[in-house]
Amino acid sequence: MSVSVSVRLVVRSFSELCITVGALIVLFVVYLLFWTGIKADHAASDQINQLHHQWTQGATAAPAPSPSGQGAPKKSAPPAPPAYKDGKAFAVMYIPRLGKHWSRPVLQDTKVKTLQKGLGHYAGTARLGATGNFAVAGHRRTYGDPFKDFPELRPGDAVVIEDGTTWFTYRIDNKPYLTVPSDIGVIGPVPVKSPYRSPGRYLTLTTCDPEWGSSHRLIAWGHLDSTQPVKQGKPAALPR
Repeated sequence: MSVSVSVRLVVRSFSELCITVGALIVLFVVYLLFWTGIKADHAASDQINQLHHQWTQGATAAPAPSPSGQGAPKKSAPPAPPAYKDGKAFAVMYIPRLGKHWSRPVLQDTKVKTLQKGLGHYAGTARLGATGNFAVAGHRRTYGDPFKDFPELRPGDAVVIEDGTTWFTYRIDNKPYLTVPSDIGVIGPVPVKSPYRSPGRYLTLTTCDPEWGSSHRLIAWGHLDSTQPVKQGKPAALPR
């Protein structure tokens, strides 16, 4: 076999390898852009539907009658709310700035599989509406791109969260702040580098930056502005 023929075979093999690698890269990009989005949108819708069904069932359940002859029941302190269950949805978040119909389920913990279904509540941070910092993470890109437009958040923007009984309306207090993943103080009870200097009822939203990377984090902080029972209808902050 001549040298020229050997060279042509090597070039042909290398070209075929490049085409194969290129095709795999294209397929991977399609998977990231479309398939993970389809899966995430389906999972998020399923989580929200399950929550609404659960809340409807809870609202229509009749209280058990008092035993006859026992008289009026004694007053007692209300029971403590149940703990959030890892990987399970417990609320729905709405952010009008991110879209008129934008909504995502909020699940407990920030594990990889959890964030593929919606937003994740940082374990160890405050409960929804409680004193402290209710901190939530979400993907910037892939898995439905929930926080794709995160940089568009501005002071005064509403973040409305429903837990089946109450609407909680938070108001954003800063333009997104850029930091590094190790800066865990941003989700502290009184978030470090936030506008706050004393305990309160706060919200922290976090996502990755740059848009297709994860070397940094974007942070938005908010304070609890108002609450109202779900039975009174949607709060004014939500589009009609």
